[in-house]
Amino acid sequence: MTDEPYRWLEAIANRREYIRDQLKGATPVFALSRPEGVLLLGVGTGQSKVFEIYDRHALAALGHPVDIEKMRQALIEAAHLEGFTRAPEDVTVRRLLNFALGPALKSAFEQIFSAPIIMECLLVEAGSSPGKDTLARVSFDGTHRLESDGVAVAHVDPGAEPAARNWLRTHLTPDLTIGETARRALSAWRVLSEGRSDYPEAGVAAGPLSVDGRTVELALVERQGGRVRYRPLDSDTLL
Repeated sequence: MTDEPYRWLEAIANRREYIRDQLKGATPVFALSRPEGVLLLGVGTGQSKVFEIYDRHALAALGHPVDIEKMRQALIEAAHLEGFTRAPEDVTVRRLLNFALGPALKSAFEQIFSAPIIMECLLVEAGSSPGKDTLARVSFDGTHRLESDGVAVAHVDPGAEPAARNWLRTHLTPDLTIGETARRALSAWRVLSEGRSDYPEAGVAAGPLSVDGRTVELALVERQGGRVRYRPLDSDTLL
């Protein structure tokens, strides 16, 4: 019986490797703080990657569509319960992470005799200003990291994320249009998706927001307005 802890650790390591293998081929998602709100971008082949959660909260995810939908539903239920029992203003990314998404992912990851959740994601909250936005990078094992610089990236290779974040921080300014911001994110998407590291030295030229054979999905969680702040964007009309 003394080797049971070691067997569990070995099983967890194998589980982590299995999930990483299942995520191969999935493409990154982005969340970017802007003066208007938080912009989310994902590129898919028919399955959505960007979702509304609650009032000023949204999710961008990559992974197995069924698992993503399962976690989306769990987040929506937790957010509405929190808003009903307390107040809508009390629904925050931190509470959703600590009491809903994080525990669910951790439990699914550590239950080695059941199917894991195959998903990496970003959970965001639009604040009253870009500096008050909350962007969280969440891993399949329930661990998370809050990004304080207004740029968040989720990719199958976490080691490649810092370079993408640094490049975007350098090339994103508040005076850019939403379309220009999205084009820079799409440029970073191409570099990550192709496994490259050669980010453009200058900004990205104007052109269509498109990827052959795929759908570019964009949404803005607006700072102003009523209770519903999530607004899908049409990539074909952005300048």
